[in-house]
Amino acid sequence: MMAAEALAAGGIEVDLFDAMPSIGRKFLMAGKGGMNLTHSEPAELFLSRYAERRTQIEPLLRRFDATALRAWVHGLGVETFVGSSGRVFPTDMKAAPMLRAWLHRLRGSGVRFHMRHKWHGWGDEASPLLRFATPDGERSVEADAVVLALGGASWPRLGSDAAWISHLEARNVGVSPFVPSNCGFDIDWSGHFSSRFAGEPLKAVAIGLPRDDGGMDWRTGECLLTSTGIEGSLIYAMSARIRDRLASGDGTFLLDLLPALTSQRVLDEVTHPRGARSMSSHLQSRLNLTGAKAGLLREVLNREEFSDTTRLAQRIKALPLTVRRPRPIAEAISSAGGVTFESLDSHLMLDAVPGVFCAGEMLDWEAPTGGYLLTACFASGLIAGEAALAYVKTGAKPA
Repeated sequence: MMAAEALAAGGIEVDLFDAMPSIGRKFLMAGKGGMNLTHSEPAELFLSRYAERRTQIEPLLRRFDATALRAWVHGLGVETFVGSSGRVFPTDMKAAPMLRAWLHRLRGSGVRFHMRHKWHGWGDEASPLLRFATPDGERSVEADAVVLALGGASWPRLGSDAAWISHLEARNVGVSPFVPSNCGFDIDWSGHFSSRFAGEPLKAVAIGLPRDDGGMDWRTGECLLTSTGIEGSLIYAMSARIRDRLASGDGTFLLDLLPALTSQRVLDEVTHPRGARSMSSHLQSRLNLTGAKAGLLREVLNREEFSDTTRLAQRIKALPLTVRRPRPIAEAISSAGGVTFESLDSHLMLDAVPGVFCAGEMLDWEAPTGGYLLTACFASGLIAGEAALAYVKTGAKPA
């Protein structure tokens, strides 16, 4: 849609094809719990969220950053505000009014929409014709330039099923395998623990992961115990690193159950004389350690560790949890992998297929939740659209 807007603004006739019955289904899903458009943090910190793909994403955001995105949304007649976390939302927190206003503007600019048109590649090895499967049979379309924004591999029921991979690989386009991002993980809970604590939140905890220099990175937040493992905002924020460590053979991270207390304070409270009280009662009395947090200690530690007060205090501040696998990619908020940047020029045109540009989650990048995913999708769509416009008008790549 961003690409279509850029092309239409340049006076180009634009046809937008979507495999689904209505447009913007994943956009609406993203706004279901509050439409987090972008983030208000400083640019340098914002750019760091794209990790090893910062080099490729930075030029896109230099063209269309968080401030530009907010101004663009305001241009649709939708006001925004910055939440306490720094995240940016529409004032009504909803995606639907923004999508309606955007569609109205696109239709007013002449963009034609074609629903239930699923792209099935090109006519043959050398043909420029685009093939679509429609309710009325196959349809072929010729275009002067094409912008593909076909999504990644998460939430396939909303349209992003990655079925396009084979069509691009047949044209010698590099595609990295898709893996889950911003996802939960499976842990081999006991039946007792799973039945008792599934659905329970873990509030005010911290996750620790080792750095290459031997130190530890800790991040505080909340997560949720599930019948199969663990998920939630804190897990999502660390999921890329957990996933990559798991792929290398180490799926263990540390969980600090009481990050607001020092290790010494926890040790002092645990070793405080408890008299005839059980250890569980002692932990509840001295540290207010109850419910799911106390259950986790019992689940992970054996009897000897739980009875050893020094060892127990250490584990309260650094409890090892071992994940076995990410949750299926269809459940993930987003995905990593896709069309490699090495297959694209700086304007997101495919080197192997001149006149075809790629944008959004089908590109090989990832970012945490917090508005970073949407911001880069908007920016890449705009860049691809502007580049396609220049290509149509000049028959060459933009300067």
